[in-house]
Amino acid sequence: MRRGKGPSLRPRDAGTLLILDRSKGEVRVLVGKRHGKHAFMANRYVFPGGRTDPCDSRVTIGKAQQLRSDDLEKLTSSTAKRFSARRAMATALSAVRESYEEAGLMIGAPEQTVARFPSGWEAFGEHNVMPDLSRLRFVARAITPPGRVRRFDTRFFTCWRDEAVAHELPEGGPTQELSDLVWMPLGEALASDKLPGITRIIVAHLAERLEADPDLRGSMPVPVHFERHGEMVLERI
Repeated sequence: MRRGKGPSLRPRDAGTLLILDRSKGEVRVLVGKRHGKHAFMANRYVFPGGRTDPCDSRVTIGKAQQLRSDDLEKLTSSTAKRFSARRAMATALSAVRESYEEAGLMIGAPEQTVARFPSGWEAFGEHNVMPDLSRLRFVARAITPPGRVRRFDTRFFTCWRDEAVAHELPEGGPTQELSDLVWMPLGEALASDKLPGITRIIVAHLAERLEADPDLRGSMPVPVHFERHGEMVLERI
């Protein structure tokens, strides 16, 4: 992959969520179209997700709602910089928050009452939904190459719609950052030029994992994409 011409920016932590629907006899993934005015991937179809914000580290969840231990180990042990369990949780929570903001889907479990949420998470309190990271699986990581207009160190998570979504807004996300929300069959997503190359690559990794682990219950190596000495590298952790 050719190096971009922009300044060398430090990648920012980001979380992205591949929400899967299996109600129609085939697995479909939720994608939406980014606004044309976005500096990053404008007019392209992507998964809900975005950068990790400070508010994401302020959300309190119980031990039962935390990431699975095998996923947490992969997130924290295979990185060149210190990436604590708290930071890993915040990254996963950012994927959950962005999925609500951009697509109107709340990942978690309904509760009678929930604790007060920090700014940026108020909607979960209003709908009495407790975020539940145990319903997510860590499936990929990709670091934007140097020279791009934006750089992210993105952790990709996935979940089943019928297991993880506690509440849905029929009109989509409140920020309207993603338009034309579509539940796209994996085969169509793999071939669609509406999706950026790295997005299709992540879909391919997910399809490969589903082939070996249809219910996403097991522990499998996680692909990591990054640039080394000007060349794109794929490793597995």
